Amino acid sequence: MKQMKNELKDFSNFVKEQGVVGLAVAFILGSAVVKIISSLVNDILNPLIGLLLGGVGALSERYLMVGKAKLMWGGFVGNIVDFIVIAAIVYYGVKLLGLEKKTSKK
Repeated sequence: MKQMKNELKDFSNFVKEQGVVGLAVAFILGSAVVKIISSLVNDILNPLIGLLLGGVGALSERYLMVGKAKLMWGGFVGNIVDFIVIAAIVYYGVKLLGLEKKTSKK
């Protein structure tokens, strides 16, 4: 029983010292933000880009036929736009919060 209490205490110290809770919260919030950004890109930006390219419909539906192969370049471009938006939000979020300066050294 005493060993189990020591293990729980060691685990608790590990969680506190390593910032595991903060990492878990960031992971959960990050996955929610990714859903919102994906929706923004897929539901708003991609159709607008599709219109700018001279067609109606989502960018993800764009393709190029090469022989019998259907190259879905629209989906690929949509994923690039998705990545750029997520990267920009992360970059400016870190800058805005000043987190790039908060590296802990022990």
